[in-house]
Amino acid sequence: MAKKDPLFLVVVDESEEMHHALRFACGRASAIGGKVGLMYCIAPAEFEYWAGVGELMRAEAREAAEANMAIHATYAQQLTGEMPVLYVREGDVREELLALIDEETQISLLVLGADTQSETAGPLITFMMARGAANCRVPITVVPGNLSDEQIDALF
Repeated sequence: MAKKDPLFLVVVDESEEMHHALRFACGRASAIGGKVGLMYCIAPAEFEYWAGVGELMRAEAREAAEANMAIHATYAQQLTGEMPVLYVREGDVREELLALIDEETQISLLVLGADTQSETAGPLITFMMARGAANCRVPITVVPGNLSDEQIDALF
């Protein structure tokens, strides 16, 4: 059985610390010949009882997700020389993240960026450290959001 390249998964969101997680994942992938995966989770439409409005909102959210992913995918490709694997899911980000990790056996590490400007590291990290880690089949790396690109690059 051929061994697949490890895939380092980053959750794409609007946070500043996501950049740090992505930079770390790209550095790790480049250092060991792995790949980067990007997951964007679209929140479910609020207007389910108005089917037309819900579908329009879903389509607009998907377009925004794809545009956001394209920016981060281009950045990852510049750092690694390879296009990352892209995942767009719809639902609760915590549930979708754990489901994706279960489904995609190539994923070998989850990389999250920690918010260093508030009381907590962020809602996703708080969830993963409290309950999610027990249901996660891969290690989780938390990258502090106060590191510079140079500090992250020096790790590899």
